[in-house]
Amino acid sequence: MLIIGIAGGTGSGKTTVVRQIMDELKNEEVDVISQDSYYQDTTHLSMEERIKINFDHPKSIDFDLLVSHLKELRAGKTIEEPLYSFKEHNRTNETRTIHPRKVIIVEGILILTHPDVRDMFDIKIYVHADSDERLIRRLKRDINERGRDLDEVLWRYQTTLKPMHQQFIEPTKEFADIIIPTNRHNTVAVDIVQTIIKDRLS
Repeated sequence: MLIIGIAGGTGSGKTTVVRQIMDELKNEEVDVISQDSYYQDTTHLSMEERIKINFDHPKSIDFDLLVSHLKELRAGKTIEEPLYSFKEHNRTNETRTIHPRKVIIVEGILILTHPDVRDMFDIKIYVHADSDERLIRRLKRDINERGRDLDEVLWRYQTTLKPMHQQFIEPTKEFADIIIPTNRHNTVAVDIVQTIIKDRLS
């Protein structure tokens, strides 16, 4: 099994890179695990308290569960990935069954911040994008897909997202094996990743 970690700031284009990699692999050979599924369980908190959580801080992630699940997959066992609701700021009661695959891709802004998670990755990728571009993508996604309003998104960006990116996410570039710029010139980098994956699988 090949476990690939794909990190980068919010709105950097991680999902696009994941899709480009998956397009080259057969569906039965690859599955994707999202860091967002592993936000801490906040059932014990009120909605007002959940809204105030700093979701861009490593403490917001249940890394112990993520590491445990990756170890189980590598051991050939099936896992139940939690499902997260961005509107409720909490996990749902549902899970998604993930079976062991030849390739498991883990994507998320904070996945390279945790040593035990990093150690699980055979390939570590950091997706880089201009900060203005990331903000624009974040605005569009949170308003259109996650039920946020403009003021809330901008408030989060100024108070948590930007400072957390500078403190925790940007520095994880140093752990990356490959840094991919997400623009129209990134095809060579993605081709290299695809070649490495195919080589490892063969």
